[in-house]
Formats: sequence, C-alpha cells, structure tokens
Amino acid sequence: MRKLLAGALALVFITAVGGYGFWTLQRPEGHYLSDLRIELALNHGAPGERGNLLGVEPLLNPSDYQNLQRLHRKLSAYLEQARAQGLVGPRTVVVLPEHIGTWLWARGEKNEFYQVTHSRDALQWLELSNPLRYGVAMLGADGDDRRADAHLRMKAEQMANDYQQLFGGLAKEFGVTLVAGSIVLPAPYVEHGVLHAGRGPLFNSSVVFAGDGSLLGQPQRQQFPDSETRRYIHDGRQQPLQVLQTPAGRLGVLVGSDSWYPENRQQLAQQQVQLIANPAFLNGKGSWDAPWRGNRHQDAAAELALQRGEVSEQSAWQRLTDTPGSGVSSMSVFMRGQFWEQSSTGQGFAHQAGQLLAGTPSCGARLLNLWL
Repeated sequence: MRKLLAGALALVFITAVGGYGFWTLQRPEGHYLSDLRIELALNHGAPGERGNLLGVEPLLNPSDYQNLQRLHRKLSAYLEQARAQGLVGPRTVVVLPEHIGTWLWARGEKNEFYQVTHSRDALQWLELSNPLRYGVAMLGADGDDRRADAHLRMKAEQMANDYQQLFGGLAKEFGVTLVAGSIVLPAPYVEHGVLHAGRGPLFNSSVVFAGDGSLLGQPQRQQFPDSETRRYIHDGRQQPLQVLQTPAGRLGVLVGSDSWYPENRQQLAQQQVQLIANPAFLNGKGSWDAPWRGNRHQDAAAELALQRGEVSEQSAWQRLTDTPGSGVSSMSVFMRGQFWEQSSTGQGFAHQAGQLLAGTPSCGARLLNLWL
C-alpha cells in the first residue's frame, strides 16, 4: 500500500513539474496596436556637407518589446518619417535614448507580463515563467539589489544578440551612424565584430553602429551611475571614454548623467571631440519640472556648479551639459513612455555654438534635428 501511495505521489509530482515546465515554454502573443506618429520638435540650421545630429525620442511601452519585429517596426517608422523630411543621409548621426536596449529583458514573455499594471506583478510573472534562468542568475547576482541584478543578468546573452541585430540592422537599413542609447549587460565587450555579455558586474553601456551595421569601438560604459541604479550597476571609470571617427566628425558618447561632469567633457576634449551624444533617462511623471535630484552618492557631484534642489531637473540638465566656447555640438535625448506604473519623462535638447536649442515640448514621440 505504501509503495502504491508513493508511486502515485511521484506520478502526481512528475505530472505537476512537467505541466509547469510546459507552461513556462508557452509564449502566445496578444493583439498589438501602436502609435507610429512622431513630431519634428527641433530643426535647427541648414543642410550642409557636415551632416546632422538626429535625436529620436520614441514613445514606448512594454508591449513594444514583446518581440523584435514590433520594436523594429516602430523605430523604423520614426526614421522613415525623418527620411521623408530630408533628415537622414550618410553623414547623419542618430541618437537614441538611454535604456532603450535595457528593456530588451522584457522580450518574449507571456501576455500577462505585458497586461499587468504594476511592475512588481510583471516581475513575478517574469520569475515564474523563467524559473531556471532566474535561479541561475540569482546564484551569480552581484550588488546591493541582487534581485534587480538577476532580472537583467538572466537574459544577458539574448539581450546582447537582440541589441546588435535590431540596432545594427537599423543603422544598415538607413545608412546612418547610430548611437543605440544604452543597454545594461554584465561586463559587455566586442570581439570579432560581435557584442557579447561577459561574466562580471553589470554596466550601463552605449554602443555605436556604423552605416554598414558594424560596431564602432567598444561599449562605452557609464562612468557615474545615478542614485536610482547604483545598487546594481557598477561605475565604468576603469574604462576611459573613447572618441570615434564618423562621417559627421569625431563622436563621443556620455551616458545619462555622465554629461554633467566637467572631467568627462575634458577627457573627450583631449581627444579632439566634435560631437557629443547624450542618451538620457529620467524616471517619474512630472520629474522634468521637479527640483533637481542630483547624485548625492557620487563624490564628484560635490564639485558641480549646481546643488541638489537648487533648480529644476530641466534647468540642471540644460546647464550642466553645456560646453561653452568648445566648438562642440551636443544632443541630449530622453526615453519616454509608460512602463507599468512607471513613466519616463524629459524633453531632449541640443547645444551648438553656445546656444541652447530646446525645441517644442510635447508628450508624444519627438524628433530633434541639428544641422552641423
């Protein structure tokens, strides 16, 4: 009798585990509608031989990341509209916002993951649907927030592949130099023309693609992670800032709040930088007009010309990213959209010849164009 009961219990357990395993593999896709409109908020200067900086501030949500085809469709639609207005050419440098690649961790999940309204529920669906990936990632997690680390680490190699396929493909499709925002990966590196996720700590990095879809240089790691992400993203100061040669000029990338720090701009100036791309991200509805949060966890922040709460986020970003008298043209581009209860905000802008160029503010997707 005991053997019979044990056998029955074993059969029930095996059936339950098998059923759960089968359930985790199911990834049906729901109905999808997306707004492909984008507004030209800034168009400064006149077309010339040097080309242009073209910032794209897409309006995104979790369902845009359910598969690569959806995200490609939206981003290519934006660039197609820019091309129709004469803003895309072989000397165009396209700048996308910070963390546009980081959200690739949300690719390929169950419909419920995209339909919930709170991030905590979405993360529970993520963990339940990927038990082995998540468990292994937790074993190798690092930093003060090991759960957040694991969420990003569990799909790292897939994210790196998706990132190169998507953004390298867009660069080649439109024949532009493309600053692909940023992506959080463990110790990313480029080897033989391929982006890889390493085995070290997480870094928030930006990658630049040439007009033929190839990678330029190594991933540019963020030097000073901000207060919200420092618990699991490491600083990249052991890797110096790089300047890349593009058809439009010598390009440097400052990820997020790295654009605030004079020492970063000095490093780029020593390498004869001509263009600075600043992929940025600002979390929280209404944050653009709220008091500036600063970065109290970075010692270098004490040397900044502004202190926390002294001005608005808008004023701080616009003032701290300026490089007066340098002859450098720069553009800051912000992520926008709604990811569960969290909204991203910010209005992109540019600097040229000591002039701040802010463009028309709006809530939708925006294009920012600066002729060089």
